[in-house]
Amino acid sequence: QVLLVESGGDLVQPGGSLRLSCAASGSIFRISAMGWYRQAPGKQRELVATITSGGSTNYADSVKGRFTISRDNDKNTVYLQMNSLKPEDTAIYYCNVANGLRSLVPWGQGTQVTVSS
Repeated sequence: QVLLVESGGDLVQPGGSLRLSCAASGSIFRISAMGWYRQAPGKQRELVATITSGGSTNYADSVKGRFTISRDNDKNTVYLQMNSLKPEDTAIYYCNVANGLRSLVPWGQGTQVTVSS
């Protein structure tokens, strides 16, 4: 079973940067595609970035060119580097598997990112 703990969220000004971390445990981590998701107030959770076990990445159009997802399999950790942050990036950010087993893996508590002046 996979356990997920997100960290690194903070309050930053527009144009600022943050680096989020997701510590994962479970035997399926090393073979699973992973993703970062976010949920803004009043909106449904959306997928913002994915990375396969081999390192291939994809991004939502809203974050393309600004966010970078990466992983360190030796540390069982997934990262999200966020640059040029905008107020509309304000949300709770979650990590989870990004494959057909997603519905079987519980969400963690997420980490709050607030972009405001």
